Amino acid sequence: MSSTAGADWTRFGYDADRSGDDPNATGITAANVGSLVRQQVQLPGTVDGSALYLKGVEVDGSAHNALFVTTSYGITLAIDAQTGSILWQFTPPSYATLAGGPRITEASPVADPSRKWIYAASPDGRIQKLSVATGSVAWRVWITKLANHEKLSSSLNFADGHVIATTGGFFDQAPYQGHVAIISSGGRLLDVWNSLCSNRTRLIVPSSCPASDSAIWGRGGAVVLPGSGDLLVATSNGPWDGHTYWGDSVIELSPTAKMIGNYTPSDTARLDTSDLDLGSTSPVYLTPSLIAQGGKDMKIRLLSLAGLRGTAPHRGHELQIVSTPSKSELFTDPAVWHSNRTWLIAADLGATEAWVLRNNRLQPVWRNETPGTSPVIAGGLLYVYNMNGGLNVYKPATGQLVTTLTAGSGHWNSPIVTDGIVVLPEGDANDHLTTGVLDIWRLP
Repeated sequence: MSSTAGADWTRFGYDADRSGDDPNATGITAANVGSLVRQQVQLPGTVDGSALYLKGVEVDGSAHNALFVTTSYGITLAIDAQTGSILWQFTPPSYATLAGGPRITEASPVADPSRKWIYAASPDGRIQKLSVATGSVAWRVWITKLANHEKLSSSLNFADGHVIATTGGFFDQAPYQGHVAIISSGGRLLDVWNSLCSNRTRLIVPSSCPASDSAIWGRGGAVVLPGSGDLLVATSNGPWDGHTYWGDSVIELSPTAKMIGNYTPSDTARLDTSDLDLGSTSPVYLTPSLIAQGGKDMKIRLLSLAGLRGTAPHRGHELQIVSTPSKSELFTDPAVWHSNRTWLIAADLGATEAWVLRNNRLQPVWRNETPGTSPVIAGGLLYVYNMNGGLNVYKPATGQLVTTLTAGSGHWNSPIVTDGIVVLPEGDANDHLTTGVLDIWRLP
């Protein structure tokens, strides 16, 4: 049965602010989700992220409902969502030198609003613009000057005609610096913000900066604030001086990558020396006045956006701090669900938990002891992938388990749900495999 419900799913986290919430009907409900039938598509690599979906786009001269994924060694594929057949494959020229080795990417691609192009990352440090119709390359652009040290971990984003990418580091091997790169849809690198040596506004040779690290590697990378188009990123362990070194901080940038706000925990020195990355997850946009920020120190901080504003350093002054669901490190992006009230739903290595926002405070509502990757909400159902195996489907307001869809183990993979299908990659990029599996569940 094909569904008339659903729409495009154009990026990791569904939208530019990475809410993880598709409010539209999907054709999948609590009554029929248990009847979904799984197809496993064999891939030439592990997809340690999420898929994209474009409905009714032209590929090779005919209309297809198409999925797009990028493997850990940079192969990007278009897949027919109805049959599972591979429509085209782009393989980066560097593939033969990378495959099976330690340099990988977990970045999910992003679709151009025209629906004619997608943008994808490769572990050789480049972003490429690919034709939806053929997989042909319009351009490839470097966003690092030391690709064997600076890693493209985070998912790509798109806003105001620009691709937004961030960099981290491979295995904490200095030198590297986390930075934000903004690329025009025409392939020009427009703006760069460096989290270390931030007074330098272009790509820098990492060894030319006296400091290293401060990776930007949260699953969501750069978060786009609705309305203003400002960007939020979170950095990881590295030096902080409140001037040009911004380790373990939340940074607000203008659309042209100028710093306009910041937040740093008062114990930033401890976070740095203990490798407790504040930026192990990306900032979470809750409301026009509130954001949340998790971290490897097992805390989720509720912050005032207004309190970030300005270039002077802002330390501490959190509105609230709550523990992560199982009091373990947070490596996933929480979901934000707007249903009468604003909900925050997070999963970590040992549990899943939901809070509701009341009087500018996070109030716990439900919790279970099932781990998960980045949750998504679609058509009124909550989907949380247990990286040990199985995709759990819940009622988001109560945490009641509706069903568990059979799936193998994984790492940071997360599902998308739209148009009568659920799509989830399996596997761990750190296994360095050149094969992989994509699960597609459909209504019978």
